[in-house]
Amino acid sequence: MTRSLKVAYMRSGDDIMTRDEEPRLEEEVLSAAAEIGVISQVDKVEDVNIDVKTNLLNIVQGQADSVSFAGQGLAIQKDIRVQEVQVQTGRIAINPLSAIFGEIKLTHPTDASIRVVLTEEDINSSLNSDYIRSKLPPLELDVDGKIVSIELQHMEINLPGDGKIKCSGNVLLHEGNTRQLDFIALLYPRTSSQPLLLEAFHCTPGNGIGLELIVALMLKFKELVNLPYYEVEGSAFRVKDMDVQKGSLTVMAEAYIRQIPSM
Repeated sequence: MTRSLKVAYMRSGDDIMTRDEEPRLEEEVLSAAAEIGVISQVDKVEDVNIDVKTNLLNIVQGQADSVSFAGQGLAIQKDIRVQEVQVQTGRIAINPLSAIFGEIKLTHPTDASIRVVLTEEDINSSLNSDYIRSKLPPLELDVDGKIVSIELQHMEINLPGDGKIKCSGNVLLHEGNTRQLDFIALLYPRTSSQPLLLEAFHCTPGNGIGLELIVALMLKFKELVNLPYYEVEGSAFRVKDMDVQKGSLTVMAEAYIRQIPSM
């Protein structure tokens, strides 16, 4: 994969000028270095483009006006893949030395807008990967004063269209004894105009659960989906909108990023 560098020229007594408002040379060099740094960290990538808006003085001072990142077909941690990802930040403070060598390290937190497109296959591969499974601790429920633990074993997401998400899978239910519970849920995700809606939830035949446990599970589910933000590796994310199409899910989010995670 190659990146085409735009040509810049120097006019005597002036800063670097560009034709038709093309990026400065230092922007091109820094952006290209950052792209190389990203490519070296991922297992596979179809296309990546990083655009750093800054100037030489700001680089020395460890500042950039903005950074935009766009990637397609990014795969990390073996089983985790996204079809498309776009990240746009405002003004950021960076470590200038690490930036020159292609690694953007923040010295202060920054706000960002994020858009991610996931295919049905991407979602299922990620959900059942060892990496994601290690990040999902058992869910503890208070059922009439008794703590019941639910441990996810397997989950499959289907995106049939009509804005719906179908979740099916099985969990281990620890309530004195341990048994497997198979489930199917049909829901409409949160969007800018409506909250998350659960259309149906039921257990497969022969694996019933008590009404008290269902109530506790629904309350915990409501608590989780109504969190104002989610924390991932020290950064906070808030989902603004979701668009569900047949076979794909697009997520729009706002983020408060304390540090760009290592891939």
